[in-house]
Parts: sequence; structure tokens; C-alpha cells
Amino acid sequence: MERINAWNIYDLETQKACSSFAEDYRNFISDNKTERECVDAFVNEAEDHGYVELERAIQEKRTLKPGDKIYCAWMNKSLVLFEIGTEPMENGLNILGAHIDSPRLDIKQNPLFEKAGFGYLDTHYYGGIKKYQWTTIPLALHGLVVLRSGETVSIRIGEDPGDPQFTVGDLLPHLAADQAKKTMGDIVSAEQLNVFIGSRPFSQDEESDRVKLTILDLLHEKYGMVEEDFLSAELMAVPAVKAVDIGLDRSAIGAYGQDDRVCSYACLKALLDLEGTPARTAVCVLADKEEIGSVGNTGLNSDFLLHYVEDLAEMAGANVRKVLRNSICLSSDVGAAFDPTFADVYEKNNSCFLGRGVGLFKYTGARGKSGSNDASAELMAKVVGMMDQDRVHWQTGELGAVDMGGGGTVALFVAGKDVNVVDLGVPVLSMHSPFEITSKLDVYSAYCAYKAFYKN
Repeated sequence: MERINAWNIYDLETQKACSSFAEDYRNFISDNKTERECVDAFVNEAEDHGYVELERAIQEKRTLKPGDKIYCAWMNKSLVLFEIGTEPMENGLNILGAHIDSPRLDIKQNPLFEKAGFGYLDTHYYGGIKKYQWTTIPLALHGLVVLRSGETVSIRIGEDPGDPQFTVGDLLPHLAADQAKKTMGDIVSAEQLNVFIGSRPFSQDEESDRVKLTILDLLHEKYGMVEEDFLSAELMAVPAVKAVDIGLDRSAIGAYGQDDRVCSYACLKALLDLEGTPARTAVCVLADKEEIGSVGNTGLNSDFLLHYVEDLAEMAGANVRKVLRNSICLSSDVGAAFDPTFADVYEKNNSCFLGRGVGLFKYTGARGKSGSNDASAELMAKVVGMMDQDRVHWQTGELGAVDMGGGGTVALFVAGKDVNVVDLGVPVLSMHSPFEITSKLDVYSAYCAYKAFYKN
């Protein structure tokens, strides 16, 4: 069943709404490139819409009532928001679950070194990347450091006009004969992903590591850091690019980190833009660590979501098991968009295309559905009916041809809490690269689908 390009269907008013939504999203994803930055931005916006922190609600011994808005920021890396519905909580929750981490280069705990007059930061890549794509592009440093004094200092270098930027080097083609014989995975090794950070010696003395001393002097002057403070730092190198319109027709968006901040943004906006109080309690989960398997206490393989739901159920006098068993979740993660340049790795009849709407994925996983959730026929019918009722443009697909590989989402971890789950997200070109492509129409369609889900 082939879906047509929805640009042919949208009227002028809807196209304007689509463009306006895309412009706001472009600004957001240009400014927020780490999970901590996303949580800060989303909390500020939620509070502007009347959301109250859960701990405050507990301290005030609030009795939950329809329309109450609660948020929980976990470790400043994950976020859960609730709008209490008119129906009893035991009737179930409508949950949107997305993630706010993206592939990047993490700075190691003992990273700073000098070699042949160059200062470098050693990195450990995070998530699935093609390592060669991270060379010769402008990079910015984001993160924080907890100093020995206990003070926490934010670091963000390379985003503002006049800021220095950073890069990872590559070999010039004139000398790359041996490199050209290597396979794609070996062209650049993980240990060669060193971020060039400086080359000016600290003094004219004939001593080693004088460039390193210059870097340490600058870091101490601006941030109060000493070398040992790298151990208690979370720093990452991310592309220093701003989100832009792609194409003469401005139909697409190019940006770093669209997997999965595009769905996270659409999920949050759908919740904040709800008109009136929903029937079922609406939940938005924005999690960390999906790109490395949803591990750790900020990933959805942990129980932080379960514990927050337990807190809310207790406040509402509800049985948490019944709450979860009657709940539905849309795992709001991106999918692979069909790329005609590399058509042989897709199965066209079961692929999503740019401009044809949000993608509905019955299952993800790899090859024999390993690591998949595999939604039920009943849930598929319910979600399709919901979107058709609200005239949302949607399509269905898989990540690619079956034996070519695959990938997972947070769906199986939410399903492990006895919640009925299916994947619904934005198709992306060049996924996991430093510069991913989405269609403005698909981004807007996702937002419309998520709003429809909260209403039903």
C-alpha cells in the first residue's frame, strides 16, 4: 500500500502551520545538543505551561485532580511529564516515549595530551557511528565539570559567534594510498578520533607538553579547572552546525541530533498544546542512553519511569499494576527513510519515504526481530484508526532489508513494564551521521499524530 507525497494534499493553511512548526523546531535543535540541555529547555517550557515538580506536589500533599500537571526531572538527563486525565488512572495512561541522547564523541576521563606540538583531547565515541564521518568537520564542546570545590561549571564552546571550534583530522588524499585499501570501518580507528584543541606553546622554554600547559592555563582561567577535574567532567564533542532548511523548496531540515530529538520535541509540543483536559492521563517520557541500549539509571531499561508512575498511582489511590496493564505507549523514535541512492539495502514496499507522513513500525529489531517489541494486530488497528480519524498523514515501513542489519528503540523496555507498545516516529535520511535530514511535513505529521493519541 503506497502512500502519496502529502505535500500534494496539504492546503495552504496547513502548509503554513507546518513551516511555522519546523522553524520553532529548527531553533530548538540548533540550541540543544545534549540530553542535559534538552531537559533544561523542556523543564523551562513545561513550567511556563503550569507544570509542577513531583517532589513539590508530594511535599504539599496534593490530591491529584483532572488537569493537574506534574513533571519529574531524573538526574538532569531524563524527564517525565504527566497531565492528569478525567478518567480514573486505572483505566490506563497514554504514554509517548522518546529519547534525547544522540551519537557523539565523549571526552575521556584522562583526555588531554600533546603530540608533536599539537594539543588533543582523547575521545570515546558514543552510539553507533561511521567513524570517518566525524573527521574534518567543525566541532563544539558541550558539557559540565564538577570542580574539587564542589562547584558545577557548564562548558559550551563553539556555538556562539566568535567562539573557537575544534576538529578531528584526516589524511590528505595525496598520501592516502594505503588508507584507501582499508574497509570503511577501518579507514579511521577509534583511537584516531582525537579532537585538535590547540598548538600554541605556553612559553619559550624548551620543555615538553608546553602546548598542553597552554590549554590547561586557559581552562583554569575561564572555568577554574585543573587537569584532575576531567575525571569529574561530562564533556562531549558535537557538530558545531546549526539546523538549516534543505533544498531550494525548503521542504526538509538538516541538523545534528535529529535521532531522536525530532520526536522528543514533537512529543513535548503535543502534550503542552493539548486543548482541554485529556480523558486518559497523558504522559511524555524523554529518556537518556537509548543509543547505547537504554542502559544505566537514566535509560529506560531502569525503573525510573515505573517508580514515577508508582508515585502518581499512590497519590491517585490507584493500583499501579492495573494502571500499567491498561496503558498504551507510542515509542516515538525515528526510522530509516528510503534513500534511492542506496536502494539495494531497502525493501521498497516496506519502507518509509520523506514527505509521506509519520512512520508506523510494527516492529524494529535486527534480522529475525532480535531486540524487537512487535506490536499486536489489535494495537496496530487502534493506532491506524486514531490517525485516520484525525486525518494524520502516516505510512508504514521497516528499518531496511531484513538481512542488512537493523536497530532497536525503547519499545521493548516499556513493554517489559506490561505496557502495550508500538513504534511511531519520523523517517530520517543519513541517520546517525553528524548531519541528518528530515521532511518538515513528516515532523509536523508526527506532532499531529501525537496530539491525536493524547486525545483518544
